[in-house]
Amino acid sequence: LLQKLGPGKAFKPMNRRQARELVLHMIFQQVFTGCSAEAMLESYVTPGNFETLVEEYSLYASMPAQNQESYVKEALPGAIERQTELVRYIAKYAVGWNLARISRVSKCILRLAMLEIRYLGIPMKASVNEALELAKQYDSEEAAQFVNGILASFIADPDPDAMPEDSGAQDTVPEETCGSTEDVQ
Repeated sequence: LLQKLGPGKAFKPMNRRQARELVLHMIFQQVFTGCSAEAMLESYVTPGNFETLVEEYSLYASMPAQNQESYVKEALPGAIERQTELVRYIAKYAVGWNLARISRVSKCILRLAMLEIRYLGIPMKASVNEALELAKQYDSEEAAQFVNGILASFIADPDPDAMPEDSGAQDTVPEETCGSTEDVQ
């Protein structure tokens, strides 16, 4: 089950927190590359790529175990395929904020958390807590507070699909070809 990571080293199985962080990395990269989920999974979640990235991020010392691999294979495509819907939710609850003012990483964290809550059956508390930890790690304490406020509004809304006619929620992906993981790190 464990695959080799360089001479004499083996990958350890990845836990859910690490799998969530891996999905965040891929969602963030997808914002810049426009790769499909399938292409990203084929090129990104490989022992060779992890061997390259482990020197920079300790996250890549682990490969997803079967249950975490299932999560990754569900969460990444969901976040990409439902991008427009999830960004509309962000715009709806970010009252007084222009989407361009929200950091890309915070938008990616929000997309992942909203997807987990609405479609993946992840308990709300777990998803929100993990989103806050990711925001603190990859953005700032202020961003974590912002993410918390958006998610609290999202959770409290009895009808999140009720949207204004034009929420102005546009968060486009560049029309580029899918490159290697070396293109964006």
